[in-house]
Amino acid sequence: MHGELKSRMTEYNKPFVWLISGCSTGFGREIALSALEAGDIVGVTSRNIDDIADICKQYPSTSIPLSLDVTDASQIQKCVDTMIKNFEKIDVLVNNAGYGYLSAIEEGESQEVKNLFETNFFGALELTKKVLPHMRHKKFGRIINNSSQAGLMANPGTGYYSASKFALEGLMEALDKEVRPLNISVTSVQPGAFRTDWSGRSMKKSKINISDYDEHVGSRINMISQIDGKQPGDPKRAAKIIFSLTRDDNPPNKLLLGAGVLTTYKERLEELRADLESYESLTLSADFPNDLEEQ
Repeated sequence: MHGELKSRMTEYNKPFVWLISGCSTGFGREIALSALEAGDIVGVTSRNIDDIADICKQYPSTSIPLSLDVTDASQIQKCVDTMIKNFEKIDVLVNNAGYGYLSAIEEGESQEVKNLFETNFFGALELTKKVLPHMRHKKFGRIINNSSQAGLMANPGTGYYSASKFALEGLMEALDKEVRPLNISVTSVQPGAFRTDWSGRSMKKSKINISDYDEHVGSRINMISQIDGKQPGDPKRAAKIIFSLTRDDNPPNKLLLGAGVLTTYKERLEELRADLESYESLTLSADFPNDLEEQ
């Protein structure tokens, strides 16, 4: 066992090999740059490969540009095959590709919602499933999901986005428990408001408008659009934190990023605690009485 552990540690001291989805802007771009600056090898992906040409030009010997639309199974397979062919392993997978969608629930367009889930949830799932066999073979891996505070708390106007992220959170929480014994960890990060394209260029919005929702849903949708470029979160700082997780012997399953999400989530936990206590007797009354359990 000691010899096996020593061998593993030697392997981990080598440059890590990364595959990151959605590197054209924002978190994906900054995470790729952080890993490359540290001397790691990165599969830098984008739907439009021209958007990442500057990254690969800056790091020609340690980056590899890859076309990847996570809704295309053939492109996922090709990216994974290319990384394994060139480097024989993938140590770190970052599921970063995703986008937002603004809509009251009743205003949601069915096809747009399906498209949202294809990228935010099913894309991450399929990419993860293609990478996992190689991590299991090497007996090591770090899977990092760029989730959202919306994956912890749902609010008016972003219900569909939250649903896609809640689904991802549940899936990856279960996966982490399945693969930790195999020396593979899964961490989902939940950024608050960060200065990326999420609320600007990348955002989609329903074309359906129901006036009854204008005040209490529409006002929040407008607020999200107005903060674009003014968010307090720094993607470069976040990327360095995410990079550090790959060198952590026991990284967390969840990590909140930013003061705003931390404060809001603490408040949400207190609300949940209060509800649990208020309805505790009603909750307990659902079980069979003790005398029936003993029969």
